[in-house]
Amino acid sequence: MVLDECTFDVAPAEIVALLGPSGCGKSTLLRIIAGLERLDGGVVELASAHGAQRVVAGSDPASGKAVHVAPERRGVGLVFQNGALFAHLDVAHNIAFGLAKGEDRTSRVSELLAMVDLAGFEDRYPDQLSGGQQQRVALARALAPRPAVVLLDEPFSNLDARLRRSLRREVTEVLRRSATPTVIVTHDRDEAFAVADRVAVMRDGRIAQFGTPSDVYDRPVDDWVARFVGDANFLEVRTVGDREVDTLADTVVGPVRVGAPVAAGDTVMIRPECLTFERTSAWPLGRVVGVEYTGATLLVDVDVDVGAEVDAKADAGAVVTHGSVRLRSEQSTAGAAPLRIDDRVVVHVHPATVAHRVEVS
Repeated sequence: MVLDECTFDVAPAEIVALLGPSGCGKSTLLRIIAGLERLDGGVVELASAHGAQRVVAGSDPASGKAVHVAPERRGVGLVFQNGALFAHLDVAHNIAFGLAKGEDRTSRVSELLAMVDLAGFEDRYPDQLSGGQQQRVALARALAPRPAVVLLDEPFSNLDARLRRSLRREVTEVLRRSATPTVIVTHDRDEAFAVADRVAVMRDGRIAQFGTPSDVYDRPVDDWVARFVGDANFLEVRTVGDREVDTLADTVVGPVRVGAPVAAGDTVMIRPECLTFERTSAWPLGRVVGVEYTGATLLVDVDVDVGAEVDAKADAGAVVTHGSVRLRSEQSTAGAAPLRIDDRVVVHVHPATVAHRVEVS
C-alpha cells in the first residue's frame, strides 16, 4: 500500500483513531510509526523520555541524514488483534517482558494489574484467560515500559459484539488513566467515535479528513466521508426565482438552514435523525419503500418524486429511479403507529437542523 498526504499529530494523553475500510492503508501507517515498515518519504517524530520530539524515521532536518530507529528503541507499545501473548509465560512475566532489568518489576507489574483490573491473576497463563482478559494483559504489557505512544491494531475485532463494547470502555478508561498518547486502528465507525478524541478517516492511502468525531460526522469534507461514517441524505440546492440561495437553502424537503453560504446546484447533507416522516393522505411528498426495525428506532426509506429536472443523489447502496431521490429517516418507535411499506408521507425537518454543504466526488 502506497501512503501519501498522511499528516497528523497526537497530543499528550490524546487518543486518535485511524478509521477506514479494509485496504485503505491504516495498518500500514501504524506499522510505519512502530518501525515495522520502512519509510520512503516523510518524517515520523515521537516524544523522547524528556518530552522533546525526536525523528525516528525519515530525513532528520537537523543532520539531513536518513533515520530509521529500530522498533525496540522507539519507545512504542504495540497491541495486536489477538493480543500476541507468550503462551509459555504467566501473566506477570508477560507484562514484565519489556521492562528494563534495573526497574522494580514486581511493583510495576502489580501497578498495571490493578490498572487493568486483573489483580490476583499474576500466576495464570494465557490459555486460562478469556479473550477480554488476554487483551487487557496485552495492554498492560504495552504500557509497562511507559512508552511514548501506544499503538492498537484492531484490538477488539476478534471479540463478540457485547464483549467488544464492554472491553473498549475498559481499555479507554485504562488509557485515560495512564495519560499515554494512543493511536488505534479500526474499520468500525462506532468504535472510533466512542474511544477517540480525534479521528483520521483514511481512503486509498490518504487521510481524507482529520478532526473530532462531531466534525467528521456533522461536517464531512465530501460525500464519500459522509457515507462512510453514517447514513446521509444528499439534497440539491435549488434557486428561488432569479436569486441564488444564501444561508437558507431551498431543497426537495423545503427550506433548510445551512452552516455557510451556498448556491444553486450545490449539494447539502442532512443526517437521517434530522428528518421525520409522517403518514398522510393529502399532498404526500413520497412513498415508503423500506422499513428497518433496530429496537429503539426505525430506519425508514422514502422515494420522493422531484421531477426530471433534479439530479438524483442517494445514500450508499440505494437504487434511485430517474426523477426521484431516496431519503432516509431515523425515528423513534415510540408514539404513533410505525410506518409501513407503500405508506404515503410528508417530511418534517427538525427545527434545529443545520445542513452541511459537501463536495460530490
